[in-house]
Amino acid sequence: MASIELRLEIEDLYTAYAATLDDDDLDAWPDLFTEDCLYQVIPRDNFDRDLPLALIRCESRAMLRDRVTAVRETTMFEPRYVRHLISNIRVSSETDGVIEAQANYAVFETMTDAYTRVFNVGRYLDKLVREDGRLLFSEKRCVYDSVLVPNSIIYPI
Repeated sequence: MASIELRLEIEDLYTAYAATLDDDDLDAWPDLFTEDCLYQVIPRDNFDRDLPLALIRCESRAMLRDRVTAVRETTMFEPRYVRHLISNIRVSSETDGVIEAQANYAVFETMTDAYTRVFNVGRYLDKLVREDGRLLFSEKRCVYDSVLVPNSIIYPI
């Protein structure tokens, strides 16, 4: 069982993750990950069948930065606000400095001229490691529940 201090530190990391995305601070988003990391946005059906096809797949912090550049400089889209709700954070295991954690998430999207809608719902399956005294994601799998997704998934989930 993880200590209370570790659980609070993990919750702080998830809170920082949500705040970074909700505040549109995408340039800071890759800094929440290790240099060699894995980030996936993958449908539940593919994940459950161990199929590799993911909507977004980045295999390093450099690829995460490329994703941010693409969002900032090359993608045309209507302005929007996103809000992440992360709940039921739990630690699955801690072995050899690798912490496995998971949480449920819901992402809401508000277009400037429309009602807020549920954008994406699923669970995070994560591996966290400590580097220079702080926890970082070494793997983040965003396993979303629906096989149908809006064509506007360009931001990290």
